[in-house]
Amino acid sequence: MQPVVLKLIFDSFINKTLMSVPQINPRGIVLLLIIVAVAALRFASFTGMGPLTVFTPVGAMALFGGAYFKGNLKPLLFPLLTLFLSDVVLAFTVLAEHRVGILYAGWVWTYAAFALMAVAGKLIIRNITIRNIAIAVVAATCIHWLVSDLGGCVQDNQLSMTVYVQRLMTALPYEWRFLGGTAIYSALMFGAFEWLQRRYSALQPAH
Repeated sequence: MQPVVLKLIFDSFINKTLMSVPQINPRGIVLLLIIVAVAALRFASFTGMGPLTVFTPVGAMALFGGAYFKGNLKPLLFPLLTLFLSDVVLAFTVLAEHRVGILYAGWVWTYAAFALMAVAGKLIIRNITIRNIAIAVVAATCIHWLVSDLGGCVQDNQLSMTVYVQRLMTALPYEWRFLGGTAIYSALMFGAFEWLQRRYSALQPAH
């Protein structure tokens, strides 16, 4: 049998399988699986596995969820839940010495920044274009930079403009890496899902 025919049969089978269970939203499941898969790569950033040690997928997870999930709750809830579960696992394994409660000190500010990044994804990436994604990546990096360092000031009881600016300047090398990680993982996540939904009609949004 010709490879082209096999491909058509396989694609038809996948589409029928995805559409055969109407009570389950296959689009939502695939979106969530992509976020979960990328969240799992966070563990590599603590194991010295080459470039994965340098770049974090957190920003891309927020933008991806904000851009694709519909409504006002899902764009925040699903990415936040995935982040929380991966944080809990990290807190009880490789980051156990830094654990405070079930997470870590300053987690409120991290999650506040993450929620704002998801909102940025929802508002900026209304249409999936390279331009919109690039703008959202820059916006997410700025949000992370400003909110995280503000949280550091509050946590250390050093809330002053001088200390805040000093923290912002000190954090610049990390934020460049955050920008790079958000850009790389966004390209992978958005690119993968756009390819999948073009190939499998069951993953396309309902009109």
